[in-house]
Amino acid sequence: MPRRGLPPKRGIPNVKKVVVVASGKGGVGKSTVAVNLAFALAARGGARVGVLDLDIFGPSVPKLLGLENAGEPQLTSTGSLIPLTNHGLPAMSLGFLLPGADAPVAWRGLMVMKAVQQLLFDVDWRGADAHGPGLDVLVIDMPPGTGDVPLSLGQLVNVDGAVIVSTPQDVALADVRKGITAFQKLSIPITGLVLNQAYFLCPSCSTPHYLFGSSNAAKELGIKVLGELPLAPGVSAGGDAGLPYALVGSRSDVDGSAGQAWRDTMAGVAEQVWETVHPEYIAS
Repeated sequence: MPRRGLPPKRGIPNVKKVVVVASGKGGVGKSTVAVNLAFALAARGGARVGVLDLDIFGPSVPKLLGLENAGEPQLTSTGSLIPLTNHGLPAMSLGFLLPGADAPVAWRGLMVMKAVQQLLFDVDWRGADAHGPGLDVLVIDMPPGTGDVPLSLGQLVNVDGAVIVSTPQDVALADVRKGITAFQKLSIPITGLVLNQAYFLCPSCSTPHYLFGSSNAAKELGIKVLGELPLAPGVSAGGDAGLPYALVGSRSDVDGSAGQAWRDTMAGVAEQVWETVHPEYIAS
């Protein structure tokens, strides 16, 4: 894509690697996957991971992390935003800056772009003392679709990998194809696809039931399928309670075999993402 008149891409201050989590359409569990991916990455070898919510019109990260009533972020002495932290994960979201959880964001393009640039470049990921080491990986929860925010991010920031989230239905995968094309035009490397709600495991059997269609169509998109997440009731319940499912660990009593399959798959997705963005640490 021509870059005439655009500033050169740059890194996000105090962040080594940037991974975006995107979707072609809303309602496929993108934000849930983004938050749980961040925790799964942090669980492997003590990696320093944060999450940035760039879903300007529908920020979900405050709710998913149990931070919707945490108040506004503090500022450093230089005026940068200090991330809020819960469960050991630093996070930043426009939702932290709104007057209430029900306050709408009714902004035109220029206001949106100003907010995006502030969230990208005016957050100090070293923490309150501004002397920390920063982040190994920043997971960015993108808005659905291919609008202004993904375009601006791709033009401004060096992105190291993109994870696309979809459900298996053809109507959802049709928009995934558009997202793939958009990322390719922006020279954003695509790490792969996560299929959410891919199948159901009944309590009395171990046979996957593909309620929303098989994964065959997804495998024909030309990108790697990183994992297929089963339906697990605790994922939704945990998100509503501000306790991401990846933190449940290996407790077999949570959703039985479906819960264990979900957690194992998410851990596998995190491992593949880590190996892509930090290949120098594969052997660690």
